[in-house]
Amino acid sequence: MNETMVSMLPDADMQAAPKAMLRAAQRARDIARQTNTPLVLIRDGVLVEEFVTDARPADKGHKVSELP
Repeated sequence: MNETMVSMLPDADMQAAPKAMLRAAQRARDIARQTNTPLVLIRDGVLVEEFVTDARPADKGHKVSELP
């Protein structure tokens, strides 16, 4: 797992936040693909609308289920 995806917050409840964010992002991609609507995101500081053409997560090839 990428070290930047590990929560450094002292609160134990927040330790699951990175994985939850990845699950939410994947769900947003799934819904955008199913409804043929653009996914709105910020890329390099610019607001971008893009259509999802595949189901791959954008988190460097990791599936959410593979993360601890």
